[in-house]
Parts: sequence; structure tokens; C-alpha cells
Amino acid sequence: MKEKIVVKNLSKIFGRQPSKALDALAKGKSKTEILKELKHVVGVQDVSFTVYEREIFVLMGLSGSGKSTLERLLNRLHEPTGGEIIIDGTDITKLNHKELREFRQKNFCGMVFQNFAILPHRTVLENVEFGLELQGIDKETRRERAMKMIKQVGLDGNENSLPAELSGGMQQRVGLARGLAVDANIMLMDEAFSALDPLIRRQMQDELLELQNKMQKTIVFVTHDLDEAFRLGDRIAIMKDGRIEQIGTAEEIISKPASDYVRAFVEDMNRAAVLTAGSIMEPVRERAFPGDGPRTILRKIRKNNLTGIIMTDTRRELKGYVRAQELVDYLNKHKDQEKVPFDEKLLHEPTTVDKDMPLNEVINVYNDNEFGPLVVIDQDKRVEGVIVKGAIISALSDDDEQLTESPLPEPDAAESQDQPEEQK
Repeated sequence: MKEKIVVKNLSKIFGRQPSKALDALAKGKSKTEILKELKHVVGVQDVSFTVYEREIFVLMGLSGSGKSTLERLLNRLHEPTGGEIIIDGTDITKLNHKELREFRQKNFCGMVFQNFAILPHRTVLENVEFGLELQGIDKETRRERAMKMIKQVGLDGNENSLPAELSGGMQQRVGLARGLAVDANIMLMDEAFSALDPLIRRQMQDELLELQNKMQKTIVFVTHDLDEAFRLGDRIAIMKDGRIEQIGTAEEIISKPASDYVRAFVEDMNRAAVLTAGSIMEPVRERAFPGDGPRTILRKIRKNNLTGIIMTDTRRELKGYVRAQELVDYLNKHKDQEKVPFDEKLLHEPTTVDKDMPLNEVINVYNDNEFGPLVVIDQDKRVEGVIVKGAIISALSDDDEQLTESPLPEPDAAESQDQPEEQK
């Protein structure tokens, strides 16, 4: 993945002598001590992270955590006290005002704010054109581009309406269209949907994801809402007191919280809606192959204490599932034969799931499953892993210790009792 934004040791301190407060931070003074002793506010403290091209990177935290301050530092709406902000190889902290203005026009789509920040006396079309107008784009070109973005966000037919004539969700779409119209590749969004009703907010999240799928921007999105962060973010940075506590995917944060603060933050999160089949699957302990004879297959089953075994070819393409008890019965039936061929009737089609299937859907599939594990396959039907009951229970548990269980169900008592004479 290409690095789009690289932030190194970034700090922002509000006050008359920020460098003095920065030195105090370097000597180990806390944010609270600096406020009390020096009357300076630490907004962001020694933060480092990378945002990759075309990802939605979410800055998540409670009020006062520093998330909005950090986002405003990324295009120098706030001037950093220390550190580097490297965008496409350019450290923007070293640019003068003229260079910074030109860099912003080329690289940023502007910011989409919670309060929409649209101009009340301009029509929808004129609002969407506004950023292009500031760039000095000719009227015909900016009108064509603005109309394209208005249609993209579902506002066609409203281009001549004033903001007061629109609903809150429609006003937010105007702000989104204005940002997109600039056609730069980085978009900064600060609590963009927080003022909307829950239903409209959900719709706007859906639309943002749909637009991102088409337009492939790099988006830094600020929110205090954990559900929103996990729904939108390719990766999430959880902030506290101006620092980043943890960066990771929703699955990584849910499964392995980096601190007690993060653990408390996510404890009420619906894990089943965040985790996926791929995050809880286990490796296949043993496989059968089409060339294996029934005695060889049974030996593999017994060696690994299984009640059945997955059959694949050498490329891991799924061929089926063999039940141990049926294989035992088949071999007992032919125990007088020196060489017993494998009967294709022993091969069953197991239940399969995609690794991106949410855990709540996996649970439903598992409950309807008649036998064996769920087999996780890729788009080419190649086996990636298996899911068993223990893995599901462990994933839904708040306990950090993962339960250990065979990647296939526990063996039945009948299996050990009814082994063919050759295998006893």
C-alpha cells in the first residue's frame, strides 16, 4: 500500500509559550501538570501514524481527546508546535503560506464539517461550485463538474434550491458534493454526520461508502461514535488526552485492545457485527486428497482425533467432506478385500462461508449446518480455514484467552468403538 500521509512526532500546544510547554512534555510532565503550572493546553502530544492511499482512516475519541485538533493539523488549519506532516513526500510544516495555499488546492478536497458550513444565500449549485470558484476555475467547467457531483450525491433536481429548503441530510450532501467537486485526492471530514437523525446518518454513511467505492479518495474521518468508526473505517485510531491509544482495524481493536482504556471503550460493542469469518477461522489440521485410499484417509482422521476430514486437491480447492463413521462402516463392509477403492458416495458437500462474512451471519449459518465444520473458502473455492463452535464462543467472549479446540468437532464414541480390524 502506498503511504499517503505520514505523521511523525506531531504535537500541538495552545498558549503563549508553546515551546516551553513542549520542553516540559519532553521532560515527562503530564497534560494536566502543564495546564496547571504553565497555563497551556496540550491538544496533540507526540503523535505518529500513517494513512495509506484510498483508505478511510478514522480518528475516534471522546470530547477533548484531540481528534479534531489532529485533523486540522493535517492541512495546517492549526499550526503544529512540533513534528512533521508528510503528504505525498512533501513535509507541509516547512511550506510558506503561498506554497501551503497551492498545496491545499492541489491535494485537499477541503473539509466537511458537522454544521455543514454551506452558504445560506447561495443555491445548491452555487455552493457546490464555491471551492472551484476560489481556485479560479472558469464558470463553464466548474458548473459542469458541480452538476456531476450533485448527481453523484443524489441531489439532482435540487440544484436551484436554497439550503433552507433542504432537509438536514440533503444539506450534508451539499457539503459532501462541494468537497468532492474540488477533485483532490484527500478529504477531511470532521463529525460530518453527527448532527443528523440516526436514520439519515445511517443513510449518509452508506452513501459515503458507496462514493468511496467509486471515487477511491483518501479520507480522514473524525467521529466520537464507535459504531460509526467501526462501520466506516478501514483502520481506526482511538485517541485519549491528545495521544493515540491504538491503531487497527475494527477486528483488531475488538479482539486485542491495546490498553484498559480501549478495552473499556469497546466493551459494549456488538462483537458479532464487527468480527468476520476470517478473523475467527482456524487452520485445517489435516486434509485428504483425491488420490488417497480409504484406509489412508481413516489413518489421517484417527491420527488427528477427528470425526471427519476435508478433501482438497493440491491447490486447496475444496472437493468435499468425508465423515469418519461412514468411512469406518464402508471399510468394515469391505474388510476382506486387500485393496479397497474410495467410493465417491462417501464425499459430502460441506457448508462454506466467505471469510468476509460478519460473525452474526456466520452464527446463523452454523446453526443450520448439519454436520462438520464450516469451511472458509476464497473466490476460487480454495480452502482458507475452518470454523468450529469453540471459535465462535471464544470470539463472542470478552476473555482475552482464546479457547483451544480441534478444527473439527470432537470425535464420537462410536468412532473408537467401530474401527475396522485393519486399523485396531
